[in-house]
Amino acid sequence: MNSTKTITEAVRALHSGELVAFPTETVYGLGADATQDYAVAKVYAAKGRPQFNPLISHVASVEAAFQLGDFDESSHRLAKAFWPGALTLVVPRQASCPVSMLASAGLDTVAIRVPSHPVALQLLQEFGKPVVAPSANPSGQLSPTTAQHVRDHLGGVVRHIIDGGSCSVGVESTVVRVMEDGPFLLRAGGIARDELSRFLGFQVMTPTRFDALHAPGQLASHYAPRAALRLDAVAPDAGEVYLGFGPYAYGPWSLSPSGNLIEAAANLFHLLHQIDAGQPDAIAVAPIPHDGLGEAINDRLKRAAAPRGL
Repeated sequence: MNSTKTITEAVRALHSGELVAFPTETVYGLGADATQDYAVAKVYAAKGRPQFNPLISHVASVEAAFQLGDFDESSHRLAKAFWPGALTLVVPRQASCPVSMLASAGLDTVAIRVPSHPVALQLLQEFGKPVVAPSANPSGQLSPTTAQHVRDHLGGVVRHIIDGGSCSVGVESTVVRVMEDGPFLLRAGGIARDELSRFLGFQVMTPTRFDALHAPGQLASHYAPRAALRLDAVAPDAGEVYLGFGPYAYGPWSLSPSGNLIEAAANLFHLLHQIDAGQPDAIAVAPIPHDGLGEAINDRLKRAAAPRGL
């Protein structure tokens, strides 16, 4: 197990926007300050995550979770019964929710979990803010259940790895979306669907494609601002607000003046929201390279620019 000093160092790293791998009862998580856009973007980059899938925000208590999301009767009951534990609840964001919009993939929901591992809880309590923590492995590879697994696969990009022994559950958390139309199982995991259904007194359903909007990337038109988007624009047309990148710069808005894709990912949803709040008729977006995080940025921009209603 870890000394207090190790956790204190990890807390300091999180405040500085660095990545920290730490144990939960399910798997080891790759943690970052959920309220810092750039720190969240570094998680996607470190994992080689192909899309900006929503990330789970981990907090130290049920009360802290209630500050982030809007919990109805069913989600409130589930939270009280199964937290701390291997359950993630996807609920509407509170208006004051500090979690980065990048962590929510631009959606109006937030995924929240209170883990039960004592090391994770101590880290979260001392940090005092939500921590995004997908599994600490390169995207598509086996999830890590020991600190050595993390060292083997991400040791070159994660400076702070807290060794809390082997994970007791060993599979990711169960993810349930709880909205007005009822609870839906988005991911099977450490708590069985039948157990959740028995507790609620009704069946936790499997979503259809249409029902699964709060899972990532379900529709062609998604993550869309009110204004129309024109992509790969080397310059703005009349009446367009220009969102630049690197050398493509017209006006005050730029995803990254230096052409840094991590910075661009961190700024993507935030800047689109800011520009759209000015109610422009159209937004022109500079060309974005497709390598690295550019693939995910272009994926989201393509969905945002798609014809509405698809």
